[in-house]
Amino acid sequence: MDSTEAATKLLKAEAQALALLATRLGDPFEKTVQMIFQHSGKVVVSGVGKSGLIAQKIAATFCSTGTPAIFLHSADAVHGDLGIFQPGDPAILISKSGATAEVVRLVPVIRQMKSPIIALVCNVNSPLAREADVVIDLGVGVEADPLGVVPTTSTVLTLALGDALAVALMVERNFGSADFARFHPAGQLGRSLSITVGEAMHPLGKVAVVFPETPLREMVIAMTTYPLGAACVVHPSGVLAGLITDGDLRRALRRDGDFQRVQVREIMTPDPVCILPEMSLGDAAKLMEDRPSQLSVLPVVEGAAKRFIGLLRIHDIYQTGIV
Repeated sequence: MDSTEAATKLLKAEAQALALLATRLGDPFEKTVQMIFQHSGKVVVSGVGKSGLIAQKIAATFCSTGTPAIFLHSADAVHGDLGIFQPGDPAILISKSGATAEVVRLVPVIRQMKSPIIALVCNVNSPLAREADVVIDLGVGVEADPLGVVPTTSTVLTLALGDALAVALMVERNFGSADFARFHPAGQLGRSLSITVGEAMHPLGKVAVVFPETPLREMVIAMTTYPLGAACVVHPSGVLAGLITDGDLRRALRRDGDFQRVQVREIMTPDPVCILPEMSLGDAAKLMEDRPSQLSVLPVVEGAAKRFIGLLRIHDIYQTGIV
């Protein structure tokens, strides 16, 4: 077996194990979700070695999705860090064997805190599993590496189970986009959800605006005055009628005819794709890019009547750093 074959075999084995885990969540998973959801404090997630690294990620994911959590290294816990516990804080203890000494010796101390213990193990007959209030069996017999001993499948499943718990708790808490943005104010994802189109757009007074009857020459002058890559066509009432981009103009100039007589209505795109000012920049980016022919500009309109109020460019979104 060469290296690529070994890697392929490992990935397939891990994928199969994940698929099996998805069918085995059951009652222990539900109990864990409700135990954490009904507690008003935080969750303490603990482990050592590779399990400790996974525990850190689980705690971080909980925090970012509305469930207060903290990582506690099992070895450090008995050297003063147990002070992090408040009475009743659920403890998620991670150990593949269920017999890791640093983890098992935490059990009686956590009991003194009157905290429920959730064990993530691969051996339901282990010391940790016997003492836990809830046991989630990851079901890993042999690891996926060639030796069958390197933490591979077990860590993947533990990480995935942590994600599954976080998502289930998001649903219980009705955790939405606005909540996520509040917890990620400085991050790319947070900005994409919190900055609105209305905050980033070019307002009406700084956009080339013309009427359907405007001569082509006057439109070119307006687009030169406000070089945003497009002119927005509006009715006298202020309602959006169409859009003309730089590309539309170039294509029109290739046609035969007397351009002195051409009006804007003859080359505009009527009823163009537009967006509301209260939508997020993340939504705008998807609207502009997730389509067969990508858009470089979006007219911004208000209400069902589509009253034109501004223009958003994909470049404006890029400048915010969210895409």
